[in-house]
Amino acid sequence: MPSSPLFPSIETSRRSFLRLAGLAATAPLMTEGHLAWAAQKAAAKSTFPKLPHPSNPNAVMIDANENPLGPCDAALSAITAIAKTGGRYDATGCQDELTDLLTKEYAVPADHIWIYAGSSEPLQFTALAFTSPEHSYVAADPTYESGWGAAISNGASVHKVPLTPTYAHDVKAMVAADPNAGLLYICNPNNPTGTLTPTQDILWALENKPKGSVLVVDEAYIHIAGCPSVIDQVAAGKDIIVLRTFSKIYGMAGIRCGVAIGRPDLLAKMMVYGLNPLPVTGVAAACASLKQPDLVPTRRKIIADTRNSTFAWLDAKGYKYIPSVSNCFMIDTGRPGRQVMAAMQQQDVYIGRSWPIWPTYVRITVGTPHEMQVFQTAFEKVMNSPVTA
Repeated sequence: MPSSPLFPSIETSRRSFLRLAGLAATAPLMTEGHLAWAAQKAAAKSTFPKLPHPSNPNAVMIDANENPLGPCDAALSAITAIAKTGGRYDATGCQDELTDLLTKEYAVPADHIWIYAGSSEPLQFTALAFTSPEHSYVAADPTYESGWGAAISNGASVHKVPLTPTYAHDVKAMVAADPNAGLLYICNPNNPTGTLTPTQDILWALENKPKGSVLVVDEAYIHIAGCPSVIDQVAAGKDIIVLRTFSKIYGMAGIRCGVAIGRPDLLAKMMVYGLNPLPVTGVAAACASLKQPDLVPTRRKIIADTRNSTFAWLDAKGYKYIPSVSNCFMIDTGRPGRQVMAAMQQQDVYIGRSWPIWPTYVRITVGTPHEMQVFQTAFEKVMNSPVTA
């Protein structure tokens, strides 16, 4: 078959596969779940496989930005219905159906949409496709680390730019970080802070980024915040790739489904790193979820109510935290965050990790109202205990 933008030559694909295989040996695909597990293990100084799987089945797991509501009823029904066809790859054409639904959802052509197992996978593939020893990766600090890990494995430099005093991405500093940057990454709302970067700042970065670079905007948490998207810039033909996932508001973190939205020529550069068919259960669940018009606003309110109730408690107790519009937030504990994680583990409450730039902050995922009540009791107990070495 001749080479084309979507189907490279066999020799090109072979070289790319071998290159990816070499990278995979040192930089396997990492998701939020992997990173949360590694942080729990490090905090406890334990050995695999004791953590993060708690011995108490009633333990509170608020460390990986998961949605405790899980898949909606329609998604569960869709999984049950399609499971009997699981002996075939896609007997019902559900991936085509999902693509059709997404073209309407995002108002872009079908060839601008590629479906992946979550959004961490395409994030890492963009890092591999658009960075190199000559073209760096630029991101905020703190932010989601998966992409910069892939860039490092690719031999690229990583420029970590501190957030602004309002906890937004400092887009002017990011654009100025390296005139030869290959990729600029903006997570909006940001993980771990749950804070927003104004749309006009993102558009400024898109228009002023280094020539030849690509802007990747991760909108994994956008449904929870209800903030504007920049997918319209994809439709306008700009050098931008937008990532979405069903792991967060749709409650499908363990079922896996995500999307990369971009121009076909940009997506084609990612394809050589892999584009595996998804399990039909994940695709069917995603289709069913998109057909529930009240699902997103209903869940947004549930998460916001629980988050705001937790913030009210933190305010009453005088704890310092960063206000968030997402399903996670950061608390300044005033002591090493890993120490607090370990102490919370002893209370059977598993909280999120710290970032090197903010070593005393820990990330908390918004769980159910009951889980957050348990968190409050455990956190107050830990914070009232003496600091240990």
